[in-house]
Amino acid sequence: MTNKHNAEELRKAGFGNGEEPLEMLRISHQSPGQSYPQYYPHLDEALGEPLSIRETAKLLGCSAWTVRHSYLPRGLPYLRSGPLGKLIFYRTQVVQWILEHQRKGGK
Repeated sequence: MTNKHNAEELRKAGFGNGEEPLEMLRISHQSPGQSYPQYYPHLDEALGEPLSIRETAKLLGCSAWTVRHSYLPRGLPYLRSGPLGKLIFYRTQVVQWILEHQRKGGK
């Protein structure tokens, strides 16, 4: 398609006044998303690093069995990666949970 033909198509579509279509709709040419979506600093700071159940047990000073059968029912925060998926814990949440339970006298 030639530039002249392309300009005619734009004019027929209502974009013929010289402005770019995105500019007419007030849409930025820049991407609305993050430039590096694999890194979310606000999540890293809020949740801390992800931990496996074994790493969480080591942090708590117990076994993975104790984490699963004693601490999860008492409200230790976790995320399940799927219906039958592995458990994911976040360091900051685990530490906050420990501190809350220490203030309550271990209950």
